Amino acid sequence: MFDAASEFDRQLDRLVQLDYPGLAGLPESAFRDLVAPLRAEAVEGAAGLPAPTEARVPFLLVTTRDLVPVEARLALTTLAGKRKPGFLDRHYAEGDLPRFDPIKELEVPEGPAYLLFDVDRGEEFRNLAPAEALDGMTAQGRLPLTIDEGLAFITLHPAALASNRCFSLVGSRCGDKRVPALWISQGAPKLGWCWFGNPHTWLGSATARPERVGLG
Repeated sequence: MFDAASEFDRQLDRLVQLDYPGLAGLPESAFRDLVAPLRAEAVEGAAGLPAPTEARVPFLLVTTRDLVPVEARLALTTLAGKRKPGFLDRHYAEGDLPRFDPIKELEVPEGPAYLLFDVDRGEEFRNLAPAEALDGMTAQGRLPLTIDEGLAFITLHPAALASNRCFSLVGSRCGDKRVPALWISQGAPKLGWCWFGNPHTWLGSATARPERVGLG
C-alpha cells in the first residue's frame, strides 16, 4: 500500500542529497523546516492515489526559482541510472528563462515550495501540438506543468523522462509561441522549447490536477 508520508520524506531527502539547501543558502535543518508543513498536506492530498509509476506519480514536492535558479536545478538532473547532468538548450537566449512564467490558469502558489498532485507525463498527447494537448487536458479537468514542476518530476522520479516518453511544459509561457519541453539529448535531460502549434511523435504534454498547495 502506498505510504504518502514515506514518499514525502524520500523526496525531501533526495533534495537534501543534491544539496538544495546549500544552493538556497540555507542550513539543512532550515531547509527541512521550511517545507515540513507540506508533509501533512501531501498525506491528505494523496489519499486514494496509486503508488508512483514511471509515467504517473501521486505528488511532487516542487521547489521554485525563488529558492534555487532553474539552471542550477537542471544541472542536478540525470536520466535513470545515468550520470550526465541535465543542460539547457543553446536556443535559449541569455536572460530568457526568467521570462517564462506560469500561465494564469494555474494559480501557482507564491513562495519557495509547494505540492502538485496526480502528475502524469502525458503520453496520450504525443504527436499532438501543445495547443491541441492543452485543449484535451483542460477537457479532462487537468492542467499543464510549469518548468519548475517538470524539473521536480525528473529530479524526484528520473525514470519519468525516457526515450520517446518526453514532455512539453505548457504551463510556462513568455508571451510568444514557444513552449518549454524536457527531452533527451547526448544521454542527458535537456530543457529546450518547441512551438505551440507543432506536434512531435516523441513529445507528450505533462499534466496534473489543478490544485496546488503552498506554504502560506
